[in-house]
Amino acid sequence: MRAAAIIVAAGRGSRAGGGLPKQWRALAGRRVADWTVQAFHDHPAIATVVLVHHPDDMDHVAPLLGPGVIAVHGGDSRNASVRNGLEALSDHAPDLVLIHDVARPCIPAQVIDAVLTALADSAGAAPALAVTDALWRGDDAQVSGVQDRTGLYRAQTPQGFHYAPLLAAHRAFDGDAADDVEVARAAGLPVAIVAGHEDNLKITHPGDFARAEKILRGHMDIRLGNGYDVHRFGPGDHVVLCGIKVPHGRGLQGHSDADVGMHAVTDAIYGALAEGDIGRHFPPSDMQWKGAASEIFLKHAADLAREKGYQISNIDCTIVCEYPKVGPHATAMQAEMARIMGLTPDRVSIKATTSERLGFTGREEGIAAIATAALVKP
Repeated sequence: MRAAAIIVAAGRGSRAGGGLPKQWRALAGRRVADWTVQAFHDHPAIATVVLVHHPDDMDHVAPLLGPGVIAVHGGDSRNASVRNGLEALSDHAPDLVLIHDVARPCIPAQVIDAVLTALADSAGAAPALAVTDALWRGDDAQVSGVQDRTGLYRAQTPQGFHYAPLLAAHRAFDGDAADDVEVARAAGLPVAIVAGHEDNLKITHPGDFARAEKILRGHMDIRLGNGYDVHRFGPGDHVVLCGIKVPHGRGLQGHSDADVGMHAVTDAIYGALAEGDIGRHFPPSDMQWKGAASEIFLKHAADLAREKGYQISNIDCTIVCEYPKVGPHATAMQAEMARIMGLTPDRVSIKATTSERLGFTGREEGIAAIATAALVKP
């Protein structure tokens, strides 16, 4: 069966503080909404994700749009927003639809699986956790009574339904509802309870960000790689370092353009991916790479990281030489390397040092470079 997910993200989230609506605030290196949308976009059973957003938030929404992710304006209430999302799917109606709060970015895949599985036998299904704490009633900060917790659950999302009956239920519903289970039950649709997950918290208050950050960082796959390269001096009037042509009385010798900095960074990325080095992907025995621009190699490594689901978190490259002086060109090198890898310049560090006149670099026989790459898979 074809399934779609509707992510409700039209609220203002003022209780979470921070100025921005909580769905656009930073969380574990990304934004809350980025994590939530990716969880459903990456799920193999979800064909389409509909992000229901506030009309003022289009600039925030735009980076999320692409194949399989569409956006629609929300309404004046949660009910209206969900209905707008459902109506947006009507031309290519799915069989099943999951409704999820954007403020639950830590949704485990097994909860999505459980909801979809339950829909094989039920008109609706939703995750929940049984209430285990004692419940009190209170009046002016005083305990005024106790509440039996038997049969009580903490509701979570995604709440899943067969599409057509839920759309009909929303069209017929009058008034406000806490969630889609309430709308479905008002239309007489049965809703099965499936196991929720403690990680599937809803970010509501400022302190919830710290808990969500801990959960998400615990799920990350973080890779580090290092690269090292050396090229000797030969005839020439310039060297190419990190993509920038630097005037010098000699050039660097190599099979390609001998960009020692870019080669070190490229090998660092390959190393983090356990993909060998430049020679594995671009053998020097293959004459098509003779004199090739090293940008080809670096772009291949960066693209390979993305294909494997990794983001390049940051790059640090140190060039070791007496001359030429790298400092005057470091900003340009930083910008060029960032362009090639599809990063912002603040994620690329280019710096230089000498070897205090020791060794082959101290004797000005060549230039060395060492680099580290940090890759993250959410």
